Amino acid sequence: MTEKEIRELLVETGVIQEGHFVLSSGRHADIYMQCAKVLQHPEHASTLAAEIAKKWEDVEVDIVIGPALGGVVLSYAVAAEIGVPSIFSERKNGQMQIRRGFEIKPGAKILVVEDVVTTGGSVKEVLALLEGLDVEILGISSIIDRSNGQVDFKYKFKPLLQMDIKSYKAGQCKLCEDNVEITRPGSKV
Repeated sequence: MTEKEIRELLVETGVIQEGHFVLSSGRHADIYMQCAKVLQHPEHASTLAAEIAKKWEDVEVDIVIGPALGGVVLSYAVAAEIGVPSIFSERKNGQMQIRRGFEIKPGAKILVVEDVVTTGGSVKEVLALLEGLDVEILGISSIIDRSNGQVDFKYKFKPLLQMDIKSYKAGQCKLCEDNVEITRPGSKV
């Protein structure tokens, strides 16, 4: 798929939303990306996962991991495309952990997958967790990089689509100044 085709799929499935949003990072934006809208369709999840898998076809991947909640479905779909196990990390008591009996063997080659990267916070938590293990972190992929190229993971980052979407600190938001009604999408509300 071309970037144009990916963007068209995201528009068609209602991923791109306009308004005044408080993101999970706490920042404000006039565009929100709800990738669950595209990932709810298995055929679209498979298509996007195949595109991510192509970006890593030159390396051997042993495990695909995604942070809960946004990366769970996508990491599973990418792992299915590659033919390897999928696991996810989740927060318990505010700390990112690998739970539910998931095991990572020493020396495993791991690909980290997330749906949308804004500040990279969740991915960085997963990376910090993995860096404490005897594994090889291959890199990161996402459907959308909306960080405007500002996130440095210290590893290869291969998103499918980069979107230049501005976000603002709460006290510096023009939408707040204009009294535009706030929506708090996502799982933290």
